[in-house]
Amino acid sequence: MTEPLGVAMQLITDHLLEGRPVPGEEIALRVDQTLCQDATGTLVMQELDALGLDRVRTELSVQYVDHNILQSDERNAEDHLFLRSAAHRFGLWYSKPGNGVSHPVHMQRFGVPGKTLLGSDSHTCAGGALGMLAIGTGGLDVALAMAGEPYRLTMPQIWGIRLVGRLPDWVSAKDVILELLRRHGVKGALHRVLEYHGPGLAQLTAMDRHVIANMGAELGATASVFPADDAVRAFLAAEGREEDFRRIAAEPGCHYDLTDRVDLSDLEPLVARPSSPGNVVPVREADDTPVGQVVIGSSANPGLRDYAVAAAMVHGRQTSAELSFDVNPSSREVLQDLLRSGAAFDLIAAGARIHQAGCLGCIGMGQAPAPGRNSLRTFPRNFPGRSGTLDDSVWLCSPETAAASALTGRITDPRAWALREGVEPPELDPPERACVNRLMLEAPLPPERAETVELVRGPNISALPELDPLPDELTAPVLLKTGDNVSTDEISPAGAKALPYRSNLPKLADFTFTRIDPDYPARARETGAHLVVAGDNYGQGSSREHAAITPRLLGLRAVLAKSYARIHWQNLANFGVLALEFADPADYDRIEPGDRLTLAGLHRALADDANGHLTARNTTRGEEYRLTHRLSPHQRRAVLAGGTIPALAARTARNAA
Repeated sequence: MTEPLGVAMQLITDHLLEGRPVPGEEIALRVDQTLCQDATGTLVMQELDALGLDRVRTELSVQYVDHNILQSDERNAEDHLFLRSAAHRFGLWYSKPGNGVSHPVHMQRFGVPGKTLLGSDSHTCAGGALGMLAIGTGGLDVALAMAGEPYRLTMPQIWGIRLVGRLPDWVSAKDVILELLRRHGVKGALHRVLEYHGPGLAQLTAMDRHVIANMGAELGATASVFPADDAVRAFLAAEGREEDFRRIAAEPGCHYDLTDRVDLSDLEPLVARPSSPGNVVPVREADDTPVGQVVIGSSANPGLRDYAVAAAMVHGRQTSAELSFDVNPSSREVLQDLLRSGAAFDLIAAGARIHQAGCLGCIGMGQAPAPGRNSLRTFPRNFPGRSGTLDDSVWLCSPETAAASALTGRITDPRAWALREGVEPPELDPPERACVNRLMLEAPLPPERAETVELVRGPNISALPELDPLPDELTAPVLLKTGDNVSTDEISPAGAKALPYRSNLPKLADFTFTRIDPDYPARARETGAHLVVAGDNYGQGSSREHAAITPRLLGLRAVLAKSYARIHWQNLANFGVLALEFADPADYDRIEPGDRLTLAGLHRALADDANGHLTARNTTRGEEYRLTHRLSPHQRRAVLAGGTIPALAARTARNAA
């Protein structure tokens, strides 16, 4: 008799190609679908070209344009032309600028219960709302999956989260995930898959679940998984895709490695204070804090309901003259539904600025707030400087809290606002059929036409760098020492200044670490080979592999950290940077910038049969530190070769010999 399985284990075993699904062991999974967005996709397409791919091997792959959609000069437009030509050449769907954010659009048009989805965006985990195993990772991993390679990862623990009760009035799905962040912090789900179950699910629509699954990335989770039930069927029916529905449920008596319980009835409106998604408190504790900007939208609150509830709250009222009230529709479909229902009129009449459908302010591409003023957003992240303003003060909240605060000009508990104004919770009547719009999607070209397409490379699109192998002994200075929870936004910033250079790696390198140390790029170019020392959870946040590539271009060969965020750790290996951890975290405090460290016997330490231990000698201080690594045999070979692409080239040459 086989052991009963939960939803996550069913999805993993259905796609398992290599390894045992035992936490801590490496496994390889078959990938059904992939997605890329434009801030990461240009590199993915260059990687496909470098791999010599003729056509993608997945069931379905999509290239979205949703990040770099402000065209203040020619660079973003060049990227879009390149991405469209690459989609045509390699057989991908292409989602045009203005069609919307990749995650909700993929859910609307392509998400299928029971499938695996790999995306070069950390919030790809939102796809778990439909009963998919959806994982965000670095672009090179996605390129390899598109070329037919399995996706390799460390088997995570499965964390069963039982939902009971019903959400109170003025509390919504955003408050559910903020509650988990309040409890567990930004690394609480590292190397874990969150599986939601229990009677509380009955109240949550598929898009409510998207909100929760999306921000699993902020907990550090590998994926977030929901069952495919009647809520998923209703969503797909509204999208005209009910034939794609497949019921998937946890088998009675299934085992979870860890458990948690959330009574929805006990929740209240929550807010994440600056500058971490894990810095969560009840809204009532931040009550009356002045606000200079309120923004509704993003992949974290993308559903029609999230805009409609805000529209109902501001209907017939005026938002505060002290602030800017911005609305970013998550998809063209949602924008059309807002127009059809009249909700867009209510928002505009109340003072809202309606922007195009895309990520925009979420990654600092416009809507940068004024320094010294609080910005309240329904976004997933509030890392320092991510908004595009260096000295920003960004808070994260639900649409209900955002709308109430927009009306008062102060952070406001929507329950208190409703009581003062005598307002009942709005009764929303969603349409049975969404305004499905396929005109902004281009289907893959047939193979005979695709093979004639030439890639359109503008002058802002650089070639991939050639990466040299790791030496057996490395003596180099510590050029930078960082604290805990350094994000990829701080390593390779987003924003309107940097993002247009996503395809121009030498130029993008000029922005590396500048939010921490403005002189780092110049010192790194002068120094050459160097090291970085970091605290806990190094590289949290975005999946952008630029945060591994540009330091590598500037000479970074190894990072010594207390611990790593999952995706960045993988990206470092993909581009030949050795990711090491302190065996004794206290050794972190003994190293200072400028110290010279020697790492010897690296080739032996990275051999397949090595135990993962090595020693760093601080020649400046006359000290030694024990280090470990958790690299799999595949990752070890990549680091030794200088990166995954050189390792693949070497493997191909050996096979041809």
